[in-house]
Amino acid sequence: MLRRRRRRSTGTRSRVRVVSRRVVAVLLLAALVLGGLVMLARRASAPDPARAYADGIAALKRGNYSAARNHALVAVTGSEQARSNVLLGQVDLLMENGAAAEAAFSRAVSAGMPAGQVRHLFAEAYLLQGDADRALATAGRVAGAFAADGQRVRARALAANGDPAAASALLTAITRANPRDSKALGDLARLRMDAGDVLGAEAAARAALTIDPSNLSAIVTAGQVIRSRYGLVAALPWFARALEADAYYYPALIEYAATAGDAGRYAIMLDASRKALAARPGNVPALYLQAVLAARAGKRDLARAMLSKIGDAGVEVPGVVMLAGLLAYADGAYEQAVVSFREIVGRQPMNLVARRLLGASLLRSGDVRGALDILRPMALRADADSYTLMLVARAFEANGERDWAARYLDRASRPTIGEPAPFASDTGVAAAAAAVAREPEDPALAVTYVRSLLEEGDPGAAVRAAEAVANVSPGAADAQLLAGDARAATNQWAAAMERYRLAADLRFDGPVLLRLSEATARTGRLRDGAAALTLYLSQNPQALPAYRLLANLQVASGEWESAAATLETLRGAGAQRDAFVLAQLARAHTEAGDPRTGLSFARRAYALLPMNPGVADAYGWALYETGDLEGAGQLLAKAVALAPDAPEVRWHQAQVLAEAGDKAAAQRLLRQLLGDARFSQRAAAQALLRAISG
Repeated sequence: MLRRRRRRSTGTRSRVRVVSRRVVAVLLLAALVLGGLVMLARRASAPDPARAYADGIAALKRGNYSAARNHALVAVTGSEQARSNVLLGQVDLLMENGAAAEAAFSRAVSAGMPAGQVRHLFAEAYLLQGDADRALATAGRVAGAFAADGQRVRARALAANGDPAAASALLTAITRANPRDSKALGDLARLRMDAGDVLGAEAAARAALTIDPSNLSAIVTAGQVIRSRYGLVAALPWFARALEADAYYYPALIEYAATAGDAGRYAIMLDASRKALAARPGNVPALYLQAVLAARAGKRDLARAMLSKIGDAGVEVPGVVMLAGLLAYADGAYEQAVVSFREIVGRQPMNLVARRLLGASLLRSGDVRGALDILRPMALRADADSYTLMLVARAFEANGERDWAARYLDRASRPTIGEPAPFASDTGVAAAAAAVAREPEDPALAVTYVRSLLEEGDPGAAVRAAEAVANVSPGAADAQLLAGDARAATNQWAAAMERYRLAADLRFDGPVLLRLSEATARTGRLRDGAAALTLYLSQNPQALPAYRLLANLQVASGEWESAAATLETLRGAGAQRDAFVLAQLARAHTEAGDPRTGLSFARRAYALLPMNPGVADAYGWALYETGDLEGAGQLLAKAVALAPDAPEVRWHQAQVLAEAGDKAAAQRLLRQLLGDARFSQRAAAQALLRAISG
């Protein structure tokens, strides 16, 4: 029994050993097979540098620079180092990364690429790094098949060195010699756009895109042209078109983000600025746009965090400095705000917004004399705004000069605005004429010359000089504006309006709109002005000054319901305590048949600005329409006392006097009104006079 058990046990162990060996063998075989499969898979998935090079060329032709760069990075791992690094550098040039491009071309030369074949590329890399002189020197040594490319870089370097006229002439010659040079046409488009020649830029950009639809730089320039001519919303599809080709093309991303933000498309702005930061980590414009977006959303801590990431690089960017000042002012850090706003005013003395903010910051920081020094030149002008006047009044009051404070408060409370005069020029006519003769292409010198002629009392010569500039520069909005301003300064409003129309067709922005609106009002073409404003707002929905202009035109035209809707937009955008907006709302609702709503707005306006005749008139008229003759009479008498020369206010008082039974006083007022050429309600006044004289 024991032997059988031992034999049985020995047999069992033998069978276990056999099974174990078989399992191990199977596992080893499986491991070998699996390892082989992994090796085959790795070999199959390993990028092929030669294929990557071909794919990079194909992506480049499609305009997908980011994909082309990724392929080029694989290609440079292969044996064809020279050509692969040239491809990588060319893509870096298109993506405006000069330092990376220079490094790639240096590796290509080290790998055997003849220096003469990449000299024009080195020149462009130097230019992108801000070394225009080195770019000029290098481009001057380009010869042979790449001579035209060298000249193209030379033209851009000339422009960077402050000679856009020579640059334009050189690029024009290049495109005439080779009309199918899309890169040269794209460079010419950008140069013309920078010089303000919108029509010339449009022609060059369209020609470049006809030849090469994947020229992303030309697409972006075309978008800038559309934005200038037709508005923000119209330009967005052009920047989106460039991003369809390359979702991380930085120039298109930054333009898309900025344009979308100005148009109120904040989701697009956020997405595009994030991608711009992904494309260029730490990029100043992208961080600035994100800071602006945070500030608009009321997230000041986040906005400051974005600005802190910019660091010292933001000191050279006016927008960054301005935003830092605004954030400091909002936080009550007025001394810090003073530093920022003073920096802006030092760089841009005619930046009235920055000057006004600097004055307010100085006043709040306790530097009353400094505030007066900054604000007084603005407050002395006949067209000074009410906020500046109120700041000056507060400064005088804080300085103990109550008589001067009262004068400026009185001016601030009145809606009458004097005729704006040109800011004085420090350059005499002779010096300005000599400067123009030396540099006839410089528009700033032309403006100085025309301004000096106006100051010297020679309006005819000023108009002739401005018209000459406009006629030789039909595609430049600034030239058309100069001619329009010269005409306006000599009260030739019809001629001024035509020049402003031409300017608006080239650059339809806020300053052009303001001029065009005034010209239409001066020539009695209010509906044309309203149409221009409506078109502008369709493209610039965040433009609050345009809403104010539109409301003024609607009130003047008696379009009360439309005026109320426009004014409600303004009130919802932060004008809840703007007495003028509230008074206009009172008038609009009252005239539209809802005097009780009008009365509520009038009371709020009067609480804010009781000494304003327009506010008192709106309050009195709302009281009259709700049946309170006594209250209406008191307020309208006050309004007439404050503005005795305002026909509209006297017309309201005449109606209240007639309703209250004081026919004699009403008749006197009505006869005075009918003798006033400015009074427009003549038929109604004559009917009322007949009714109370019978």
